[in-house]
Amino acid sequence: MIVNNIVIVGGGTAGFMTATTFVRLFPKKKITLIESPNIKTVGVGESTIVQFRQWLSLVGIKDEDFMKDTDASYKFTIRFTNFNKMDSGRVEYPFSNPEPIDDNRFNLWYFKKLVNPKTPNTDYADSYYPIMAMVNSNKVYKGKELGNFNFKHDTAFHFDATKFALWLRDNICLPSINHIKSNVKDIKTNDDGIESLTLDNGDVITGDLFIDCTGFRSMLLGDVMGEEFIPYNHILPNNKAWATHVNYTNKEKQLQGVTNATALKNGWVWNIPLWSKIGTGYVYSDKYTTDEKALTEFKKHLKKQGFDITQHEFTNIPMKIGIHEKLFVKNVVAVGLSAGFIEPLESNGLYTVHEFLSYLMRMFERDNISQWDRDVYNYACRNTFHNWAEFVSMHYALGERDDTPYWKDNLNRNYDKGIYDLSPTQHHGFREHIKSKIYDFRYNEEVGINCISAGYGYFPLSENTLRYGTKSEEFDYTPYLLPIKQMDDRKKAWNDVVKDSPTLYEYLKKEVHNQLY
Repeated sequence: MIVNNIVIVGGGTAGFMTATTFVRLFPKKKITLIESPNIKTVGVGESTIVQFRQWLSLVGIKDEDFMKDTDASYKFTIRFTNFNKMDSGRVEYPFSNPEPIDDNRFNLWYFKKLVNPKTPNTDYADSYYPIMAMVNSNKVYKGKELGNFNFKHDTAFHFDATKFALWLRDNICLPSINHIKSNVKDIKTNDDGIESLTLDNGDVITGDLFIDCTGFRSMLLGDVMGEEFIPYNHILPNNKAWATHVNYTNKEKQLQGVTNATALKNGWVWNIPLWSKIGTGYVYSDKYTTDEKALTEFKKHLKKQGFDITQHEFTNIPMKIGIHEKLFVKNVVAVGLSAGFIEPLESNGLYTVHEFLSYLMRMFERDNISQWDRDVYNYACRNTFHNWAEFVSMHYALGERDDTPYWKDNLNRNYDKGIYDLSPTQHHGFREHIKSKIYDFRYNEEVGINCISAGYGYFPLSENTLRYGTKSEEFDYTPYLLPIKQMDDRKKAWNDVVKDSPTLYEYLKKEVHNQLY
């Protein structure tokens, strides 16, 4: 299949990220984007992860290009509050790479925990990730003295998703694409897939490749091509969300480089600090509560946090959790929610968009797309989705919370099938945890999931494993005392490096949003 004429159905973030990718990487191709004028956007805030920077680099977008126009802020970590147990406090999943201090890589901290049992579990992240010095002080440091931390590589963003889509449209896509605001009225197919689209304005649109960015509806891949949808409710519990935004009550304190997820009775609440407001929502399962009760619980939580919600609108969002069996079928490919969705935990809303787009671009490095290319693309997308889905599910699987039927079911959910379905190359997720917990007694992978595990009190190393591994009833901790002190000294040094830096609010105000008041 030779592709010169590309038709994108659906706007929003997925649609305009797709259009941007083709405009920047394949400018000679004809691109048409059809956007319904009737779709209402929520626009409460989007949280990215560091991989989003790879896509920005791919298409040549710098921080300063879009941040001011999209109500953006920087993000340094994802925080999980009360997931392990009721009132258990926070667990941090910081960005950047950890910095080991010992030959055992990431095992020294467990000896510290054994020597000093009162060491908080959050100290794991504080001890290995220099970025946590910024997180804990709510500062911004852009120098070169903070361990292996690199600001341009190890940070992500909070921004208004609607404004970001509009920025892409106005600054990159137009006038390079044919942008049509109309609804698709009829779709004509043939043996090769979709032949043409008839719009309600009378236009008939033909193309070589049709990209489905129609959201959960999946108009092209699901409705027209009839591609099977594989639900993931066997390991992921939620299917609904209430979303809104709230105003700051103390902006300098509340504007943090943190996406906070706070567990409630029947799900969890996200908190995404943008420059002018806070995007927030309650993710839950209607198996355990009604929409009305969930909204009441959400409002109660916001009021407890001190937010005035009397004038705010709340939008209910049904979520379709899972992925289509194939995402590239004949001349149709799905990107974004139309392809699949995990859930908002771990800020993965845009993750599959930019990752799948990066895979798709590799299909266009040759002139002719073959069935082999489609098969390879489908495999890569399914594998990425599965890996990320199981990673998200571990936030529920590793916990001990059992105070409501929702959390009891997560605690007792059968993950057996997911474990046996894992790829042998999997490096973060169930397989690595099984290996570490049962066989090796330690973590060796440089992945943030170790922070999640430590925060949940899920340690691969204990007094019992030491006795078993060393064939000794007692273990000599003396050789580890000096490295433990060095670890603590290093953590203090990181804190000293950032202490005179501006707060995130001060930095954004001056350097990004250019406000003097």
